[in-house]
Amino acid sequence: MQGACLLLSLCVCVWLVPDAVSQNPAENDTYTECTDGYQWDTESQHCKDVDECETIAEACKGEMKCFNHYGGYLCLPRSASVLTAPEPAGQSEPSLPAEGSEAFSPCPLGYEAQGESCLDIDECRYRYCQHRCVNVPGSFSCQCEPGFQLAGNNRSCIDVNECDMGAPCQQRCYNTYGTFLCRCEQGYELGPDGFSCNDIDECGYSSYLCQFQCVNEPGKFSCICPEGYQLLGSRLCQDVNECETGEHECSGGQTCVNIHGGYQCVDTNRCTDPYVQVSDNRCVCPVVKPACRELPFSIVHRYMSISSDRSVPSDVFQIQATSVYPGAYNTFRIRSGDQSGDFYIRQINNISAMLVLARPVTGPREYVLDLEMVSINPLMSYQTSSALRLSVHVGPYPF
Repeated sequence: MQGACLLLSLCVCVWLVPDAVSQNPAENDTYTECTDGYQWDTESQHCKDVDECETIAEACKGEMKCFNHYGGYLCLPRSASVLTAPEPAGQSEPSLPAEGSEAFSPCPLGYEAQGESCLDIDECRYRYCQHRCVNVPGSFSCQCEPGFQLAGNNRSCIDVNECDMGAPCQQRCYNTYGTFLCRCEQGYELGPDGFSCNDIDECGYSSYLCQFQCVNEPGKFSCICPEGYQLLGSRLCQDVNECETGEHECSGGQTCVNIHGGYQCVDTNRCTDPYVQVSDNRCVCPVVKPACRELPFSIVHRYMSISSDRSVPSDVFQIQATSVYPGAYNTFRIRSGDQSGDFYIRQINNISAMLVLARPVTGPREYVLDLEMVSINPLMSYQTSSALRLSVHVGPYPF
């Protein structure tokens, strides 16, 4: 017996049984009778296979397709393909194994025979895929959940690094298992879409971030100070001493006096008649002049600056006697310059007193206060006085 293969996607073995020609007729006899499915070919003097798919009208009906094979034909689904072995030399008659044997399957790969039909096999029921399985006629495909992609084996799913693949994060991207997260730089907050970053207006959150004025900038904020002040650290404002830095325009006959937010130029000699200058900032009224009898014997000029809206009561300036006479009793008072009653004197002892701010004051404003010390000696029936002319400048800001 000779063997040949009829290929229906799988190899199906067909055994060929020698026909009657294998007998030994006489040399001059002519044999023209062939088995079913074959016909005699006078040229080759052999039995040749009949193509039933061409000779039989509507050999296969419906959705079935006709496939010719040696000695017969098969009706299979149109998606099936059949490869037949070359026709054996000489007269032959192939025969198929019995239907239902392991070597016979009338259906293509991915189908199974049920009666006279070939039904698609649902491979997804065998759980070949890690995530999702999609059954298709004769086969199947694996799909992955969002954030994953198929591995090289076309069944497993591996994480996708969206950050390396152009994730739509505006600033920072962090890959996580199956997805990604967007984050923002300091000074920004994540938008409602989860991707964009919006600037945080720090100035709108609090009025205490800056001592004077807060300026919002992309991703941050900065503090600025008014003219005449400079930034101290990151948020506080400090007065610029123009008299020390040389940023003033006082002439040679003037003295630069620093005040909050600026400076003043005052004459070096501020003594007015009947006073005469005896030293820097000190004027004396000679007793020989009649006009000096009702005036303080001496006036000393001093200057100071305070901030606006200072809490009260607040100690402002301490007065100290420079000359003390034995047996003298000293008293202190505000001689002039406080018409609105914003200040008062608190005497500390016989030789010193404190100028106190009684009410909050707002600048810019200037007070010129004559603070007088009256000395009385009852034993000698002697009375004299001296004054401190204090120029108090109130700055425009509470710092």
